[in-house]
Amino acid sequence: MAIDWYEEFVDLNHTPGPDELVALYYFEPAAGISKEEAVGRIASESSTGTWTTLFTLPPRMRDLQAKAFEIEGNYVKIAYPLALWEEGNAAQLLSGIAGNVFGMKALDRLRLVDASLPAEYLRHFKGPHFGMEGIRDMMKVRGRPLTGAVPKPKVGFTAEEHAEVGYETWMGGFDFVKDDENLTSQSFNRFEDRVRAMAKMRDKAEQETGETKSAFINITADTETMEKRAKMLADYGWNYAMIDVVVAGTAAVATLRDYCSDLGLAIHAHRAMHAAFDRDERHGITMQFLAKMMRLVGVSQIHTGTAVGKLVGTRAEAAVLADVLREKHTNAVDRMALDQDWGNIKSAFPVSSGGLHPGLVPDVLDIYGTELVLLVSGGIHGHPKGTRAGAEATMQAIEAWKDGETLEEKAKKATALSEALEKWGRYKPK
Repeated sequence: MAIDWYEEFVDLNHTPGPDELVALYYFEPAAGISKEEAVGRIASESSTGTWTTLFTLPPRMRDLQAKAFEIEGNYVKIAYPLALWEEGNAAQLLSGIAGNVFGMKALDRLRLVDASLPAEYLRHFKGPHFGMEGIRDMMKVRGRPLTGAVPKPKVGFTAEEHAEVGYETWMGGFDFVKDDENLTSQSFNRFEDRVRAMAKMRDKAEQETGETKSAFINITADTETMEKRAKMLADYGWNYAMIDVVVAGTAAVATLRDYCSDLGLAIHAHRAMHAAFDRDERHGITMQFLAKMMRLVGVSQIHTGTAVGKLVGTRAEAAVLADVLREKHTNAVDRMALDQDWGNIKSAFPVSSGGLHPGLVPDVLDIYGTELVLLVSGGIHGHPKGTRAGAEATMQAIEAWKDGETLEEKAKKATALSEALEKWGRYKPK
């Protein structure tokens, strides 16, 4: 008598239907487990199966079984019937395709690379409220990247000190001032104090420059507290809220998406803790899939790396991430991304940040183009003449790239950029 039934979840002749969700995994079977046995376990555990044959099974339940239908080396594609997934519940989707499967002893390694979401699944999600065009309309910025910086050191400033650094950032030409991921409402810099101090300096910078200025102020906490903080941001005239989306969780972000949209707030998504999932190339969840889920639930932008700064990530990964967030149709990339038609889901900005300075700006723009949020923080505050000059140098580097000039050519007539290059050159931090 058979004990397990994993082979029933493998069908190499299956062709996925238009309403089936398809997931791409990298896998390594444990010793003594064949590839077919391994992928059968993945498909079973992530859909309807269990470890043993059952005494009774209603025939209709066969229609809910996932099917591993394509195995190429250590990669497998698995098709899932739409009925497995609750409408509009991204957290429930993760509990299936990214849940218990990661703990199975029959697998030494497992990595969820991507999942192609069918139109019928997508239509139950709202996606970003504004889209990239809506954000540009809000900020009145065209033809260049949106720019921002985190006051550095990332924590330790009082609210007033933080706002002073913010003012200098804005006056150097930047659009945004950003809280870093671990600044919320500590004793030395309470959230409420920071909101008020920053609003005062924002108004001053806007009056003096005639430009729209904003900030990504971190509301991350329990959901009820996040809603209260979002309301305060709206009351003080802000148009953004920042959430550490990985640590806060998909369900909390989905809740805040609607709440913030009602207040007219876009969501800046910081990805703190993402590398715990995506850094190991043979295990975990890819950043492109995390980004896809965040676009689905409705953030306006999310950090995607630089490929040239201090954080892990390749140029190819950055390019795929940009497509996942920005394009109406994301084309498949071998072993990195599946085809995805986004239907009516609006676009979201990639955010490039981490170890940047003016000398690296052309490298980043070569990868992303101008449709991004560019965050240069230590690389403006460490400028020999201070924060304002550092922001000016970054804006000059952007101008050089747009005009087809080298930084060295631009620096001959741009003092701030010249001073930045003298300090950093094209240095790539590690």
